[in-house]
Amino acid sequence: MQDWRRIVGRNIRRLRQARGLTQEELAFEAEIDLTYLGGIERGRRNPSLLVMVRIAKALTARPAELLIQK
Repeated sequence: MQDWRRIVGRNIRRLRQARGLTQEELAFEAEIDLTYLGGIERGRRNPSLLVMVRIAKALTARPAELLIQK
């Protein structure tokens, strides 16, 4: 069984770091709480679709990129 929370969190962290953003900068751009973003990146929080879209937009990525299994 796939742990989608971890997959999404890993992808967000990877994209964030590739763009040279801190968690704080990404949280600000996506208009979400910093601790919530940290929980998402650690695979402990389950973001809604709307939150995933806001994060993807802040990362200049497509929402589908957050779901890619690597």
